[in-house]
Amino acid sequence: MEAFLNQLPIGLSIGAVLLLIALGLTFTFGQMGVINMAHGEFIMAGAYTAYLLQDLTGRMAVIVALPVAFLVAGLMGLILERTAIRHFYGRPLDTLLLTWGVSLVLQQLARDLFGAPNVQVQAPTWLQGGIGPLPYNRLFIFALALATVVGIWAYMNRTGQGRRMQAVMQNRQLAAVSGINTGQVDQRTFFIGSGLAGVAGVALTLIGPVGPALGTYYIVDAFLVVVAGGLGQLRGAVIAAAGLGLLNSYAEFWSDASLAKVIVFAAIVAFLQFRPQGLFVLRSRALT
Repeated sequence: MEAFLNQLPIGLSIGAVLLLIALGLTFTFGQMGVINMAHGEFIMAGAYTAYLLQDLTGRMAVIVALPVAFLVAGLMGLILERTAIRHFYGRPLDTLLLTWGVSLVLQQLARDLFGAPNVQVQAPTWLQGGIGPLPYNRLFIFALALATVVGIWAYMNRTGQGRRMQAVMQNRQLAAVSGINTGQVDQRTFFIGSGLAGVAGVALTLIGPVGPALGTYYIVDAFLVVVAGGLGQLRGAVIAAAGLGLLNSYAEFWSDASLAKVIVFAAIVAFLQFRPQGLFVLRSRALT
């Protein structure tokens, strides 16, 4: 029982990391149908932003890097959307191949700029130590994920731009004929989704080293969160991330890391057999 209780906060902290990574995909995949395999490299860009700021800000690099990484990764995503992805809307398999190629290019660019070996970002002194089995750095990630979810909810439900994003997500054609500039909404959505990946990258520097392949370790799990939670569903992403984090934590505790991945993937496949639309589905009106 003690081991079970000790794994609970660790599983929730893993879920918080997955949620930060998956939030951006929830909207770019859910609204635009883009399978963005380069999302992992936007995570990497956020992590390296914290690494570069370390020389200027010292141990406060993680805190300072959060808004900077959001802008850096967001601009990278916006450039990718404007130069390439916008020509492949409605063709998800083509976007997968395109962004996979972009991800390989960005990984090689990171190796050329920073080298192949991993680098480390020093955490602030007040994030060292912990409470029982849960370190302060994971508590900070949990709080960051919670604040991000609240911010996204407020943006989508309390601002005009957020309501337009929901309108496009629910019915793109109807939103377009209603006077909404769907192209601008797509640009804004991709900027926000990519920026959130940068924030996730900064968070990941608190729990491990930074390397060119950082994003590839998490991108598959992030897509599992999106699919299991339901396309474009914020609450679904929160529940799915927590569930996958707990399942991964307990599976890894009782077996090993490789077998835990297999168990998680098998559980998601089994779940989707019974509920292929995910936990939640966008409600819409349709003629029958």
